[in-house]
Amino acid sequence: MSIDQYIVANSSPEDPLLAELDRVTNLRTTHPQMLSGHLQGKLLEMLVRMLRPAHVLEIGTFTGYSALCIAAGLEDGATLDTIEADDELEPIAKEFFERSPHGTKIRLHIGPAQEVAPRLAQKYDLIFIDGDKREYPDYLRMALGDAPFSSPLVHSGSFILADNILWYGKVVQSITNENSDLHTRAIAQFNTMVATDPRLENVIIPLRDGLNLVRVR
Repeated sequence: MSIDQYIVANSSPEDPLLAELDRVTNLRTTHPQMLSGHLQGKLLEMLVRMLRPAHVLEIGTFTGYSALCIAAGLEDGATLDTIEADDELEPIAKEFFERSPHGTKIRLHIGPAQEVAPRLAQKYDLIFIDGDKREYPDYLRMALGDAPFSSPLVHSGSFILADNILWYGKVVQSITNENSDLHTRAIAQFNTMVATDPRLENVIIPLRDGLNLVRVR
């Protein structure tokens, strides 16, 4: 038995609806590896249960796996706004949201996050970033209300959780490689922005492709 198999075997089992969504994602999308997956999904649910946020924003719905995990951890009356830029993924996400007992907590928005999120005019207790990696620095600026954005989406005590923050280990290579790709450079820039901003404190968790857990002071 591998260590990964051991971890799965000794963690709470995957919800059957989520397992079905995992299979559908693999069958019907071209990049199924973008799915959060069981272990990360369970971590999201547990973090939400611990933090007890009233309002959550997710940037990058994909087929809705992580949104369903977040929603499962939300208390009654709490809400999740989730934004997906690719409208072709909307039917899958909506189907599984409608089938989930937690789907009523989720509000799905289609369009670019930098346009949609400010229009929602909401302060969030938790933001989960898993959208276009090239836009991670802009997502952080938007969350904090830095130029060109005019109003923050977070408050003191809010948390920001960013996925794929190690980017297959390429962020380390970007330090010495000026010709690294746009995705790698943007994620490395995001990590630097977080680490050097006195308004924030953070820790990088090396789960899967890395999670940056950030708290607004």
